[in-house]
Amino acid sequence: MPSRRLPPLRALEAFMRTVRLGSARAAAEEIGLSPSALSRRISNLEEFVGKKLFTRARQSMQLTDEGQAFYEAVNPHLESLARAVESQSDNISLLRLRLGVLPLFGSQRLFPRLGELRKRHPLLHIDIDTGPHLEDRVGDTLDAAIILSRGPDTGLHAVRLDHNLVHAICSKDVAAKIGDKVDQEALEKQTFLIHNELPASFEAWKKALGMEEMDPAAIDHYDSGQLMLEAAAQGLGVAIMHDDHLRRAADSRLTDLYGLEVESPYSYWFVCKPTALELRPVRLFHDWLVRAGL
Repeated sequence: MPSRRLPPLRALEAFMRTVRLGSARAAAEEIGLSPSALSRRISNLEEFVGKKLFTRARQSMQLTDEGQAFYEAVNPHLESLARAVESQSDNISLLRLRLGVLPLFGSQRLFPRLGELRKRHPLLHIDIDTGPHLEDRVGDTLDAAIILSRGPDTGLHAVRLDHNLVHAICSKDVAAKIGDKVDQEALEKQTFLIHNELPASFEAWKKALGMEEMDPAAIDHYDSGQLMLEAAAQGLGVAIMHDDHLRRAADSRLTDLYGLEVESPYSYWFVCKPTALELRPVRLFHDWLVRAGL
């Protein structure tokens, strides 16, 4: 049986790195090539497959529709090849990812699914960091992070994981005392629970009520979404949080005050340095996270 002709593997590497890094110049630097040499390798791949994979304009290279289809067809097989080599090698050590995660995202969304990731990539292990200032530490003490932000720093590779609505979450007893009708006087008697890093959520909720000047009895600040939910369940105040947090908590003590739907200024994002996508632990986690739709 005649053997199949393999694609030029160096050219395939140049193509994959350019797609993942989003920059031909960055890909060339990673491989140790000049931009012109990288371009020649990609041209060789285009000649091999008989398709135009990129459009070229000055320093920019953008995937064509055929290039995108080629990437989506080839990438899973390259990942399978890498996993097969890992499974047969005694020399490959554990893959270690230093990941920053907000505790509530970790407990509600990440940890219930991490078993899937472990089965898919047994060598991938994750050091979890729930400390402050996650975004600032990406590329230093962290390889990547999942943050709640109005928009990450433009120097980072970022994937938006969701869109959220702001809800006022409180115990059913507190909700009963406030009543179903929107009443500023009743609201101003309440204590509101606000996350230190998410002050704009409260402003958005008040604006939706037409009560920008509302002055509550007290505002208690938290640095933990988990503790905010528990405080609200204990009747200690009205927590301004996302609808997703309430739904995933599945806590029968809690309810959504007024059922008001307000678009949140904040979303969860996965962030890392663009070059970090070439680190196998980061890329494995990134690709799984996107596919899993957490």
